Amino acid sequence: MPVPAGVICRVVSMLIVRKTAGVFAKPPKRNVYGFLRSLRVCPGVLSPPKLVLGIETSCDDTAAAVVDDTGRVWGEAIHSQTEVHLKTGGIVPPVAQQLHRENIERVVEEALSASRVSARDLSAIATTVKPGLALSLGVGLSFSLQLVNQFKKPFIPIHHMEAHALTIRLINNVEFPFLVLLISGGHCLLALVRGVSDFLLLGQSLDIAPGDMLDKVARRLSLINHPEYSTMSGGKAIERLAKEGNRFHFTLNPPMQTAKNCNFSFTGLQHVIDKLIERKEKEEGIEKGQILSSAADIAAAVQHVTACHLATRTHRAILFCKQRELLPPANAVLVVSGGVASNLYIRRALEIVAKATQCTLLCPPPRLCTDNGIMIAWNGIERLRAGLGILHEVEDFRYEPKCPLGVDISKEVAEAAIKVPQLKMTI
Repeated sequence: MPVPAGVICRVVSMLIVRKTAGVFAKPPKRNVYGFLRSLRVCPGVLSPPKLVLGIETSCDDTAAAVVDDTGRVWGEAIHSQTEVHLKTGGIVPPVAQQLHRENIERVVEEALSASRVSARDLSAIATTVKPGLALSLGVGLSFSLQLVNQFKKPFIPIHHMEAHALTIRLINNVEFPFLVLLISGGHCLLALVRGVSDFLLLGQSLDIAPGDMLDKVARRLSLINHPEYSTMSGGKAIERLAKEGNRFHFTLNPPMQTAKNCNFSFTGLQHVIDKLIERKEKEEGIEKGQILSSAADIAAAVQHVTACHLATRTHRAILFCKQRELLPPANAVLVVSGGVASNLYIRRALEIVAKATQCTLLCPPPRLCTDNGIMIAWNGIERLRAGLGILHEVEDFRYEPKCPLGVDISKEVAEAAIKVPQLKMTI
């Protein structure tokens, strides 16, 4: 409820001098001043910010964060399962589920503690409920509903890909509409974002995601046996190793070159790479599990062909949207998000496309590209502002492991059959 501005001195005193009903425990000055900056002051009125707790467990990261309606991150916490899954050669859903169960309470408590707020002070609780690994989603949803029922808070179910797409609005003043390329270990899609929950799907991967392919190539190259790369995810290992290689030593052709649509495919490319590695192992006389002398060159070629494939499909999506007047003719915004968006080589390829099409390329910082609680909380704030999908009754609510994003117009894109001019990919 709005508080008269005249009591501001008393509020400051209460925050600094004593604990305030368990909301702030001995707050340092920076938290007090941050809190005061986040308050919305109108003539004669002081309003506390709206706070949303975001919880993310869609895959192998247990994450939570508290964000307010000004975009300020009050606190966050995350537990990564990367090292565990590296040892098993990929994510094992029951293992991920158990690790989520063991860590979710602690992660949420740490996020609230870092925020110096209690669950009672929250305006709502937002949680990823679709899409993702069923066993992982179930842990996050179950824990969230316990909090919702215990503290009588509104519940905001979050679509994981929508959250990735809108993260950029937390740190940049990006207006609708804009084009987004979401690339990760589990997803690859192009969509036009017209509103908080208004998406047009232009294209998506017909098989596996780029991050998944890069992980499999890293495993096939046995990079886990190399001390420098043993604790890295496959994608990060490929990016690091590629810096030492020469992509021109191997020629790999981008998939789907004759298909004039915005869909992606990586399975065929992965098979070609597997055969290449097998051939080089025979040539060098080494057994599977040992590292090829040409591993860096292969990594560089793989990274380059992946970047080119993503760039070409994105180029076509931009041309389609401009042709249909779905994006402005100049100064349109291209957002690239998801875990693979942290790959700087791929970003540079997309910068070439953005420059050629008079677009502005925007990417969240790497820590917000991978799965995190901040993006979930922020999507909750966006929905809270718009009054969309806020639930006060959560009985029998279910998660959705598979869930499309927006309205699929990929057939319309294919029918347009837009030819993409060839760009020189000098990266």
